[in-house]
Amino acid sequence: MAGVKTRWLDDDEQRTWRAYLWTTRLLGDALDRQLQRDAGMPYTYYMILATLSEVPDRRMSMTDLATLVYSSPSRLSHAAARLEERDWVRRSPHPDNRRVTVAELTDDGFAALAEAAPAHVEEVRKRLFDPLTDEQVVQLREIMRALWEGLDSAPDRPGPFPGVFGPES
Repeated sequence: MAGVKTRWLDDDEQRTWRAYLWTTRLLGDALDRQLQRDAGMPYTYYMILATLSEVPDRRMSMTDLATLVYSSPSRLSHAAARLEERDWVRRSPHPDNRRVTVAELTDDGFAALAEAAPAHVEEVRKRLFDPLTDEQVVQLREIMRALWEGLDSAPDRPGPFPGVFGPES
């Protein structure tokens, strides 16, 4: 990119960037450790189970699931294989289109999610919400909305999580 002037971060931006990196890394690691310790599953598996639990019939195409959990199809396929080994997810061909694979949350998978959820929610509350005031929670959500809108290539993506950023989202 010859001829393009680099817009270096000023000191305040650099501090903010580093604070964001360290905090999001520590938060992700804390949530993953809690789920591994208390439920024997990584955070990625929890998100797959939670996503499937919130869609009709607890089933959807692997392609749609990959989109919703922000995963590559190959990474999701690997995770789904591990979840199938535990009988938490079942994959099968779509009844109307054999080229499409459908992932379904099994009753055992739903039970594992239901068992993991209370401790996970408590960890989220402890690590993310308890340190903040109600006003800061709203501010954080608005900051996340601004970042998400600039990052998500399909901000109007359909999914089981309508209203993440409020009634207008």
